Amino acid sequence: MPASCILGTGSYLPERVVTNADLETMIDTTDAWIRERTGIEKRHVVVDGETCCDLAEKASRNALDAAGLQASDIDLILVATTTPDQFFPSTACLLQHRLDAHGCPAFDLQAVCAGFVYALDVADKYIRCGAARHVLVVGAETFSRVLDWTDRSTCVLFGDGAGAVVLGAGDQPGIISSRIYADGAYKDLLQIPGGHGNGRPDEAFVEMKGNEVFRFAVTKLWRLVDETLAANGLSRSDIDWLIPHQANLRIIQATARKLDLPMERVVVTVHEHGNTSSASIPLAFDQAVRDGRIQRGQTLLMEAFGGGFTWGSTLIKY
Repeated sequence: MPASCILGTGSYLPERVVTNADLETMIDTTDAWIRERTGIEKRHVVVDGETCCDLAEKASRNALDAAGLQASDIDLILVATTTPDQFFPSTACLLQHRLDAHGCPAFDLQAVCAGFVYALDVADKYIRCGAARHVLVVGAETFSRVLDWTDRSTCVLFGDGAGAVVLGAGDQPGIISSRIYADGAYKDLLQIPGGHGNGRPDEAFVEMKGNEVFRFAVTKLWRLVDETLAANGLSRSDIDWLIPHQANLRIIQATARKLDLPMERVVVTVHEHGNTSSASIPLAFDQAVRDGRIQRGQTLLMEAFGGGFTWGSTLIKY
C-alpha cells in the first residue's frame, strides 16, 4: 500500500496588512490588550475584488513549483474553506479552472479551523487505496468577510490567507496516521448563525464564547496528541515539530505545557497573521519548511480545533 508523501508546500498572504495599531482607530481596543490575550500583532486582509480562489491559486502554484509538478499531474484537488467564493461551483472547481487542470475530481471540505487536517485525511485515503497518485490539498480563507468589524471580541482574532501541499504516492514514510472528530453539541459556542438555508442571511458573522472555547480546545488538543502518539507507539520526545492551528498563542502555549514540549519545537506564526482558520497550519508549515527549521526525515504533528466543534491531528514523517 503506498504512503502519502509530502512533495511540496506553498502559501500566500494578501498584501494588505491590518496592525493592532490600525484596530485601535476602529474599535475600543489596544495593541497591548490584543497581544496579551492572543499573541497577535497583525493580520493580512483581502482588498475589494480579491477572492478566496485568488489566494488558493497563488499558494497552489507555489506548492506545485516546490514539488516539481505541473497542474496536469494532479489527480484530485481538495480545498478546505469556510469562506468560498460563491455557493457553487466549489472553490476547488474554480481553482481547477485557474490551474488549467481539467478532468480530475475537485471539491471543497468544510470543517472550519480543522479543515486542513480533515482534508489531509481524505487525501491520504485516496492515495492509499490507489484512487489518486498526486493530490493538491489547500486551506484558504477570506475570514475578514465574515467578521463584524465592530465586535472587538472577534474581529481582532482573524485574518486571510492560504496554504497548500502536494501529496504523492511513494514507498517512503509520509502521513503515518490521522485522527479526526466532531461534536455538534457545542455548535453555539463558535458559529456563524446566519445563512440562506435557515432564512437568516443578515446574521452571517462570527460569534464566539471565547472562554468556553479556550477550555474545551486545550483539553481536547492535549488529549488528542497523547492519543495519536500512543496509537503509533511513539512518545512526546519523538516529535520534532508540533505544528498547531494558529488560533491564539495562549492555547498553543497551554497545549505545549500539557505535553511538556518546549516552545522551541512548536511552529508559531499566529503573531504574523492571526487565525486564518483552515489556512493556518499549511501557512505555518510552509514557512517552517522554507526557513529551514523543518528538515526531511523529521516527525511532525499537526493538530487543530474549530467550530462544529471539529478537531483532529495528522502525524507525518516528512
